[in-house]
Amino acid sequence: MGGLVVSAFVLSSGVLFLSCIFPVNGLSKVRGVNLGGWLVIEGWIKPSLFDGIPNGDMLDGTQVQIRSVVLHKYVSAANGGGSNVTVDRDVASTWETFRLWRVSDNEFQLRCLGGQFLTSNSEDGLILATAKHPLSTETFFIERNAGRVHIRLLNGGYVQATNDHLLISTYQFQPGWDNNLATFELVIVANNLHGDYQLANGYGYDKAKMVLEEHRRSFITANDFDFLSRNGINTVRIPVGWWITQDPYPPSPFVGGSLAALDLAFSWAQSYGLKCIIDLHAAPGSQNGMEHSASRDGSVDWPSPEYISQTLEVIDFLATRYGGHPSLLGIELLNEPSAATVPLDVLVSYYMRGYQIVRNHSSTAYVILCQRIGNADPIELFQAGIGLSNVVVDLHYYNLFDPYFATMNSTQNIEFIYKMRAPQLQDLKAMNGPLVFIGEWVNEWDVQNASQYEYQKFGRAQLDVYANATFGWSYWTLKNDMIHWDFKWNIQNKYLLFKEDVEESFVQDGDSSAGPYRKYNGCSCLETGRSTGVVMDPDMIAGTGVEELPNGCGGTESYRNAPAGSAWRGIGERVVCCSPSVFRDHEREADGWTGSRSTVPGA
Repeated sequence: MGGLVVSAFVLSSGVLFLSCIFPVNGLSKVRGVNLGGWLVIEGWIKPSLFDGIPNGDMLDGTQVQIRSVVLHKYVSAANGGGSNVTVDRDVASTWETFRLWRVSDNEFQLRCLGGQFLTSNSEDGLILATAKHPLSTETFFIERNAGRVHIRLLNGGYVQATNDHLLISTYQFQPGWDNNLATFELVIVANNLHGDYQLANGYGYDKAKMVLEEHRRSFITANDFDFLSRNGINTVRIPVGWWITQDPYPPSPFVGGSLAALDLAFSWAQSYGLKCIIDLHAAPGSQNGMEHSASRDGSVDWPSPEYISQTLEVIDFLATRYGGHPSLLGIELLNEPSAATVPLDVLVSYYMRGYQIVRNHSSTAYVILCQRIGNADPIELFQAGIGLSNVVVDLHYYNLFDPYFATMNSTQNIEFIYKMRAPQLQDLKAMNGPLVFIGEWVNEWDVQNASQYEYQKFGRAQLDVYANATFGWSYWTLKNDMIHWDFKWNIQNKYLLFKEDVEESFVQDGDSSAGPYRKYNGCSCLETGRSTGVVMDPDMIAGTGVEELPNGCGGTESYRNAPAGSAWRGIGERVVCCSPSVFRDHEREADGWTGSRSTVPGA
């Protein structure tokens, strides 16, 4: 598109790289919001989607351990599978943990650590951990009674432990729920996968179709695009799953309809002046083993040539369909590949091929490359020399999901944004490589019982620092049952304030937690100042000066103080500008302020 200035430079790898300098396809920078949980399901965003599934604690990927009530030993697949199954472990670990593949409400296949399945396909009735592809002989009917289970073969026989610690399938009678060798305790170790696979396979096709059609119709609407356009957002990042290419009849258990919804999103974006980033969030085989990549059981199989080839076909489909659409800003080739399971050379090769596919259909669409999550430095993508123009590297910044953040207080979290995030962005910018995109971030942390004002400060710090990302940023996510992840809730309840909204951040007259602007008897008081240590608010720096007061308050006063026990702990000096007729000493003292007062000349 017009208005783009192109510059050329050479990376350390010696590859000539062309990058578009702003504006970004007509935008100053991306100020975006993710439409998470809409076309790719993440159960934690809207847990009620899963409420009607029978045996909802035994979805695909649920990790279970099985213990004999007579032997008091756990069922074990030694070495993670490949041989006999025993009932001889006092303590359960990885060999004793099985991942469920759900066949129906009560029928399951059990996958071992090494990928094999438990099977009854043996002449002597032994249960083995040797099947590579589960069929009927690897399918077990699980009868539940509180925490106890019976495990039955489809042919009617029951699984039982033996006194010599083997697991066999020759028990032909209906066992009771007392202590007997055919009764086991079922321990659910983890039930943390609630994605598209779990929802569709848990309900079955007909019910899942009803649930997903209603969700796609109501969760994101044209009104949401209107809301975003009225609140300073210019872009939506839309996660999609690989099965969208086979809509309306994708492979089982997935449910069609996401392609029609994506078409609607592009139409709404065009109506409300927004741009769209299509984000391949869920790739064939799963690139990270998480629910948002539609993994069935936590396995990561995407790096295989077969799955990579399928993924490139997905990119070709999306680029063909939307490459010429005026609302397309970019295509993200893959979301959050795992550093632990996706080798860098495999990922770079895929990114290079994906880049070329997009270029075959659009010369201007941005090609977005997500960093690997886990123990990986995003600089690896800057050094890879992927593509020649309009290339973006996507970083995901969360002060969460790591023990490092677990004990931080609000001040330390804000300090981390300024001292760690900001320098990294500056370093990446200085490399003169791809543009930088903070594709996911959130106004949430591990701080317990934080005040509204602390959330405002944390959000303000992120907005100020991420504004330095050369491509822009995108909040995760528009709607979420967890309110601080919900962009709409944050805006409507003033927990997240854009720069232009700061003057509207009053809470109540005289409320010392209100924020950088406070009201006293209807007059607005602006606080500015300098920090002796960490700059906790970019607006509170030396040299900000005295600004004209709104509401006709008239005069101003300045105060130098070190507020004791206030939300401004760490700020060594500030200036408060307010009308002397309404701002009294006793009010200042009631807020815990100390220091001297002087009248500003000309007030």
